[in-house]
Amino acid sequence: MQLVSKQQVPLLTAVLSVVSLALVFSAVGGVVPEQLLPRSEGLIALIPHLNVVFSIAAIVTIVSGWRAIQQGDVESHRNWMLASFGLFGAFLVFYLYRVALEGPQAFGGPETIRQFVYLPTLAIHILLAVICVPLVFYVLLVALSRPTEEIYRSRHKSAGQIAAALWLISFSLGIVVYVMLYVLY
Repeated sequence: MQLVSKQQVPLLTAVLSVVSLALVFSAVGGVVPEQLLPRSEGLIALIPHLNVVFSIAAIVTIVSGWRAIQQGDVESHRNWMLASFGLFGAFLVFYLYRVALEGPQAFGGPETIRQFVYLPTLAIHILLAVICVPLVFYVLLVALSRPTEEIYRSRHKSAGQIAAALWLISFSLGIVVYVMLYVLY
């Protein structure tokens, strides 16, 4: 049983991508009214550390899903990639909550490191994350809209390979950003 029709995939991909990115940019831009969110200082302080755990776990699940499909294990691949999507969703919810209440974390290190290491790393991380959003939604919706044997005749594989590679790089760079913000400086 397909949860989505094939014809709905492009429109749903676009709608989900726009809504997701609008939420992110609204939270980062301070558009979300703070009074709409309950404030928990303990949770706010914990979120960066929790999100790095989600990122590491997502890297593991993406690589595991990639390996599973290379071995022809479609069911395992599906489970690993759904776990990756769930981890990404959890990361995003916590990130949005924190940034809506606190704003983006300021870099506390030397200006030279900020300018030539931190900001370029952060920019690439953000760019790849933004690019991944529609790719991940597309791959997920293609998988939900077709029986397994038909997925092989779709763009799921090529889009999935690009999405997984960019997702891995983005999560990895997110960990580098975390280390610069919370460990080194």
